[in-house]
Amino acid sequence: MATPPINYAKSGGVHIAYQAVGEGPIDVVLVHGWVSHLELNWEEPSIARFLERIASFSRLITFDKRGTGLSDRVGESDLPTLEQRMEDLHAVLNAVGSRRAALIGISEGGPMCALFAATYPERTSALIMCGSYARWLRDDDCPWAPTREQHEAAFAAYERSWGTPIGFKTIAPSASADERYRNWWARYLRMGASPGAGVALYRMNIEIDIRGLLSSIHVPTLLLHRAGDRLINVASSRYMAQRIPGAKLVELPGDDHLLFLGDVEAALGEIQEFLTGIRPAAVYDTTLATVLFVDIAGSTEKAAALGDARWRDLLDAFLRSVHQELDRHRGSLIDTAGDGVFASFDGPARAIRCACAIRDRAAALGVAVRAGLHTGECQIAGGKLAGVAVHTGARVAALAQPGEVVVSSTVKDLVAGSGLRFSEGGTHALKGVPGEWRLFVVQA
Repeated sequence: MATPPINYAKSGGVHIAYQAVGEGPIDVVLVHGWVSHLELNWEEPSIARFLERIASFSRLITFDKRGTGLSDRVGESDLPTLEQRMEDLHAVLNAVGSRRAALIGISEGGPMCALFAATYPERTSALIMCGSYARWLRDDDCPWAPTREQHEAAFAAYERSWGTPIGFKTIAPSASADERYRNWWARYLRMGASPGAGVALYRMNIEIDIRGLLSSIHVPTLLLHRAGDRLINVASSRYMAQRIPGAKLVELPGDDHLLFLGDVEAALGEIQEFLTGIRPAAVYDTTLATVLFVDIAGSTEKAAALGDARWRDLLDAFLRSVHQELDRHRGSLIDTAGDGVFASFDGPARAIRCACAIRDRAAALGVAVRAGLHTGECQIAGGKLAGVAVHTGARVAALAQPGEVVVSSTVKDLVAGSGLRFSEGGTHALKGVPGEWRLFVVQA
C-alpha cells in the first residue's frame, strides 16, 4: 500500500501531522509510543501490514505527537504534557470530522488515551492499551517498574548512542539478530526525534502517573500485554485491570514490546473482536514447496577473527550472492536473520542447484555454509510459509556439516532422473518432527 497522504491539524500554534486511511464504519485512533514517524511506518512492511489490517475494518487515524516525526519540533523545555497531547488529539479528531473514536494507545501512548477516555467519554467509544502502564517508575504498589537509577542509566545510554540500534534487543528480542530490523530501528530513532528530544520525552514518560484516574474510566477497555515483555512488565497491565471498571485483560504469548512483531495475528484478532464483535478466522492457504535453509558455519568465530567492519562487508557480499542465485534459480526469499537465509522454490531440482551455487560462491568468499532442503505442504499465513514442512527443512539444515548440502529422502525421490547425485547421510530423529528421517548429501 502506498503511503497515505500527510495532513496537518493546527493545535494552538503547533502543526500536528496526521493520516486517515480506510473507510470502515468506526473511527480508530492509534497513538504510537515514545517517538514515531508517519512516513517511515509505511516503509516498514510489518508495520504497514499492521496498520492496513486495522484500516480494513475502520477509518484509521494516526498522528505524530508534537516534537516528534513530521509534526512541529518544539524545544526540549516545551515538550507536551498529557493535557497538551489531549488537545492535539482533539485537533486531529476535529480536522477529520470524527465525533467519536476508539483509542488504541501503544506503550506510553496508553496513559494519554486513558486520560482522554476518562475526560471525554462522549468522544471515546472504546479504549485499548497495548503494552502500557499507569506508572513506569518503581513505587510501593508497582515494585515491578524500574527504579529511577535504572532509568537514569538508560537515559545516558540513549543519549550516548541515539541513532544506533540502542534498546532494540529489549523491545524486539525476536528480531534483534536481524540486521535489516536493527538498521530500521536506528533510522526510526534518528527520524523520529533528536537525541535531546528523545531523552527528554523519555524523562517525561517516567513522571507520568495516572493511577488516580483509573477508576474514572467508564468506556469499554481492553488491556493487551505480551507476557514476556522486557520493557514494560506485564504486571503493569494486571494492575490497571484490577482498577479500571469492567476492563478486559488479555496476556499474549511472546517477549516483544513492539506489537507489529511476534504473533501479530493474535493481537490484531483481539483488537478487531473487541471493537467489532467479530474475530476473523485465520486464513491459511497451502502450497507444495521446497524449502531451503542456509547459514554460515562457524560465523561467530569468523566474525571475531575478521573484526566487525570486515565481517559486515563479508556478510553483505554473501547476502548479495544469495539474492543473485535465488533470482537465477527462481527462488523466493522468505526471511533472513543474521547470516541465515530461508527461501522457497516450486521445483526441488532448482532448489538443490541453487543451494550448491550458494555454497560454491560462499567458498569463493572464504566461508563455508551449511544447507538443508525438504519438500512438503506448507501453510501460507501473512505472506510467509509455516508448518511442519518448514520445521523439517530447518532441522535437516541443522544436521549439515560445513560445505554440505543435505536433503530429505522426499527431495531425493522427487529429483530422480535429474542427474543429481547423492550419498547416504544416515537416518536421524529430527527434533520436534515425528518419526525417523533418511537424509542424503548432495554430491556436486
